Amino acid sequence: MAKVDRRIVKTQESLKKAVIELMSEKSFDEITIQDIADRANVNRGTIYLHYQDKYDLLDKLIETHLNEIGEMEKWACEMDWVDALVPYFEYFENNYLFFSTMLASKDAKGAPSSFRKRLLASFMEGFKDEIDRESGKNTDLSDDVLLQYAGTAYVGVIEWWIRNGMPYPPKVMAKQVGTLLGRSL
Repeated sequence: MAKVDRRIVKTQESLKKAVIELMSEKSFDEITIQDIADRANVNRGTIYLHYQDKYDLLDKLIETHLNEIGEMEKWACEMDWVDALVPYFEYFENNYLFFSTMLASKDAKGAPSSFRKRLLASFMEGFKDEIDRESGKNTDLSDDVLLQYAGTAYVGVIEWWIRNGMPYPPKVMAKQVGTLLGRSL
């Protein structure tokens, strides 16, 4: 695997940070390439060296976070609910600006709405193998309803937590949400 130049990585991180900062100030549609360039302290042309346009930049940023969450799912399914959720809530906390912009946005249209749907779909997919069919507690429940319920509840709690300034530490959130998901699935 070829090693990526650190200057390229630094520039891309600066551009991603700039677009998220700007989205916390105004709607994505109002943000221009020049705004992003100014915030990141680069020339407009530099953005086009790395991304097709602002939509491509945002899409790559979203993909990065969804991929990182997806990587956690690979090993989290081997753990109990509470222990598995601690790294997720720590990740949300460490990436507060991104998640607060994408999930706690008052603008329900556009990128934040699209991100929420993609995040929900990702969690629902991850929950598929977690449905307890052996104990009998979910005998009369369909997978579709269980997954929709658990996924929507999980994303909703994350939104609430972020919108309210993360009033509980990640470990407390993991314990409470893990207990609830364990009861549901």
